[in-house]
Amino acid sequence: MTTHELWYDRPASAWTEALPVGNGRLGAMVFGGSWSERLQINESTFWNGGPYQPINAQAGANIGEVRKLIMEGRYAEAERLAYEKVMASPDLQTSYQPVGDVHLTFHHDLTTENYRRSLDLDGGIATTLYDCRGVRFRRDVFATAIHNVLVCRITVSKPGALSLTCLMSSPQNGAAEERSDDTIGYLGRNRSQNGIPGLLRFAFRSRILPEGGMRDRGPEAVRVREADAVTLLIDAGTSFRRYDDVSGSPDEATADRLDEVAAIPYETLLHDHLADHRRLYQSMSIIIDGPDTSDIPTDGRIAAFANGDDPDLAALYVRFGRYLAMASSRPGTQPANLQGIWNEEILPPWNSKYTVNINLQMNYWLADPANLPETFIPLIELVEDVSETGREMARAHYGARGWVLHHNTDIWRATGPIDGPPWGLWPMGGAWLCAQLFDHWRFHPNRPLLDRIFPLIKGAVDFMLDTLVQLPGTDLLVTCPSLSPENSHPFGSTLCAGPAMDNQILRDLFAAAIEASERLGIEAAWRDNVRAARTRLPIDRIGQAGQLQEWLEDWDLDAPEPQHRHVSHLYGVYPSQQIDTLETPDLARAAEISLDRRGDDATGWGIGWRLNLWARLGRGARAHDVLALLLSPERTYPNLFDAHPPFQIDGNFGGAAGILEMLVQSRVGEIRLLPALPKTWQSGCLSGIRVRGGLLLDFSWQDGKVSSLKLKAEHEGHIILRHADVVITTSYSVGETVVM
Repeated sequence: MTTHELWYDRPASAWTEALPVGNGRLGAMVFGGSWSERLQINESTFWNGGPYQPINAQAGANIGEVRKLIMEGRYAEAERLAYEKVMASPDLQTSYQPVGDVHLTFHHDLTTENYRRSLDLDGGIATTLYDCRGVRFRRDVFATAIHNVLVCRITVSKPGALSLTCLMSSPQNGAAEERSDDTIGYLGRNRSQNGIPGLLRFAFRSRILPEGGMRDRGPEAVRVREADAVTLLIDAGTSFRRYDDVSGSPDEATADRLDEVAAIPYETLLHDHLADHRRLYQSMSIIIDGPDTSDIPTDGRIAAFANGDDPDLAALYVRFGRYLAMASSRPGTQPANLQGIWNEEILPPWNSKYTVNINLQMNYWLADPANLPETFIPLIELVEDVSETGREMARAHYGARGWVLHHNTDIWRATGPIDGPPWGLWPMGGAWLCAQLFDHWRFHPNRPLLDRIFPLIKGAVDFMLDTLVQLPGTDLLVTCPSLSPENSHPFGSTLCAGPAMDNQILRDLFAAAIEASERLGIEAAWRDNVRAARTRLPIDRIGQAGQLQEWLEDWDLDAPEPQHRHVSHLYGVYPSQQIDTLETPDLARAAEISLDRRGDDATGWGIGWRLNLWARLGRGARAHDVLALLLSPERTYPNLFDAHPPFQIDGNFGGAAGILEMLVQSRVGEIRLLPALPKTWQSGCLSGIRVRGGLLLDFSWQDGKVSSLKLKAEHEGHIILRHADVVITTSYSVGETVVM
């Protein structure tokens, strides 16, 4: 049985039980109470602080000494000097913020029955249903991307039976406003943080439109009595225009938007929302056959997954991941942050910002294979922004051309090293993002996209060419200072030269630069320099235990955290394709040993990464075991949010991508079908999945074997199809559909 719904038999008692809706800009968590409702609201540009550039004037004069100390093996001294002289100023960033809450209180008996709340993924609507004294109450909440507001529609089965009070609250600095009889609102300003002045103004408004009955306006609330139905329109906005401009007019923008939408019939709002939502949601589908579990509430399915037979919960997890991508990342909005767009805390975990040593990248692993290219656009825009702010950081901190991004950024696109050297002195964030942009191009090979991303790639490469240093006693070029993200080596520090992940990222980045410049027919001399530098990067090394080394030296067995959450040195397996069971079997075996030593249990996103790695290594049973960990109550909240813990959305996207990776993998010119199929997934089908080379793929399988296949080509070419021991090569032309 295929389900496109999360459902529950009781209201949410905690934030991680509430249901998310969003349109990329606005997000709401719907609690679904019977006699009361809480809608917790976010707006994607509402952060603390204001424009800033965290240059440390001392960094440029001291980075060379830090590098020298590392090369001499004086890691603790290097770390102390970096703390004192090299970190960004300030060395902390800003936090993503909640706007506030909309509260509804219903004036009926507290005793209700036949309760049900749900999230319809196909429609993008959170619904609450219950009966009270013979009257059926219904609430539908959705975030329309077409009309750019949140909508809450409340209906009753008996005319005149709906009475409620609506009020708003906000934890932010500001005050309630009285604008009109049908509108309540809150105007204010954001907070300063870490010495960064708060410069954003914001507006938060609700418009209450009853059908029938009476409406009264109080100081901070609107009361509706004896209505047939009520439509509630909610909007929020800030003065943010871009990372260096906060001159917008949120008061006018929200008022104008609500005026415009209030004139549109609810039926039209719903129709437009469904058409837009389904255009994206129905572009891909996944079915994994199994028992019908649709009559079990979603939290019950999570609790039973590890001990039961519920393949559709894995498929539902993919559907939910696609839904979250659509709800948190749309053209013209901010990218999905650590919590997507949903956050209720003033001091959220890790500031709910953009961590770029795995988390932001993982947020977009699903977008391409899941055929949601629109959701990827905000990531490109973020890289364009940090390529601007990171240019000054590269010059001031490193004396280098190009641009740099370390391990975090925020809405102000700060790029400096923060949080201390053990975490922040890692200059590879921009390089990794650019490698990911080029892989995105492989899914959508077209000239305008390549024209757009090449300057970003070139700037990242220029920085690396200027900062790579020769490893003493060799001809090798290495990064220094750097680190294997957040993991300490045996010498009391994370700081090092040339960790495996850096070398793997640089091989991808330099290969992307070479191919892109060749396809564009530009930068021939520069390309030769890049090619020469690539040949001098250290190769992956196999250590004494047969493992893939995390560092240049064989330190792995003595590292203080053998089961560290990061598996950075396995980047070459996934998301990269440098290490492959067919092309590089020795390295693949070494990677498997490393992954096994690391252990399967980790943070939510750490398990998501491990799931993809076991899938890439062709280990279907092990991948399914890891998926069972991810879908356990310890790592998945009742509303299917990933439990780091606490909530981080990267695990949702990484886990969903890993499920697809178990079913289909692609390289340019090659598709591998059912490469890591567990025994419990013996039949099913995928349609609309996108593979590298610009192809859309539909296929079905029965008894563990492919039973039908269709390819739709957007470009001409040829492809190798692999399934078990069967290898087929076929050609295709533009617009052709190949049926096999």
